[in-house]
Amino acid sequence: MKLSQLQHLVAIVKFGSLRAAARELDTPQPVLTRNIRMLEKELGGALFVRESKGMVLSSIGRLFHARASLIVNESQRAMDEVAQSLGEEHGAVAIALSIMPHIAMLPRALPQFRARYPNVRIQIVEGLFPDAEQALRDGVIDFYLGAAPKSAVMPGLSSELIMENTRAVVARKGHPLSRATSFRQLAQAEWATTAVNYDAAHDLEQVYDSYGLPRPRIVLNAKSALSMMVAISSSDLLAMLPMQWNDFTLTRDALEVIPLQERFPAPAIVMVKRTGLPLTPAAEFFADVLLRQVP
Repeated sequence: MKLSQLQHLVAIVKFGSLRAAARELDTPQPVLTRNIRMLEKELGGALFVRESKGMVLSSIGRLFHARASLIVNESQRAMDEVAQSLGEEHGAVAIALSIMPHIAMLPRALPQFRARYPNVRIQIVEGLFPDAEQALRDGVIDFYLGAAPKSAVMPGLSSELIMENTRAVVARKGHPLSRATSFRQLAQAEWATTAVNYDAAHDLEQVYDSYGLPRPRIVLNAKSALSMMVAISSSDLLAMLPMQWNDFTLTRDALEVIPLQERFPAPAIVMVKRTGLPLTPAAEFFADVLLRQVP
């Protein structure tokens, strides 16, 4: 079994077909086919089944791919680590960030990272820990920085508390309710919630319940920070979001925090990494410059 065979397997899964993988790897398709057949012969079972949507892993293939993916990603990470330790500034860093680090940490951290590692390729995924967990365990992602998961992380991962956080109610500039001082004054408002925060709709409902108010009128659910920005800035919808939105450069002139006397808890911010495996120098530096921006 050769590393190149594992690399070809992982590429086929990532890109969905032999043809796409061959194009991305700049490798003749027959070479990929031959390597997959050699793996199947060695393992004693088919790794893929062909379906209309492309090549799909078989049950055996899913088991083997989980291990192969880790080997491939760690071998690449090992080469990056050695090269970066010797002063060669290339390789890749992949991270997952929830909404708060995106708006409060990344804008200042990214220029610092690019100045230090201009030739390192960066992949940034927006989402919560459950979305990033498998990729983190497989070695696809270096670390997760964002809202804490609801339950303890699984063995093999470690979670470090970075900061506690609060939410605020955010509206467009000039909103009719922009001078409200108590949450009760927002009872009749329409709301947008976001899928990039845990239980955002449930948390809003609990606030309404605590004031003895009828259930909130939630009319929009945004799947990304961009969708949320567009929704709030172009309508009278309100949203309960991390307090850091108040200082976000891209929305400072379009959105504002309503100055309520109440403060509402938000999920704590944590960093999750794999236990016992160091980050590459580039990934370590990226984590460090992000954490320097903790508000």
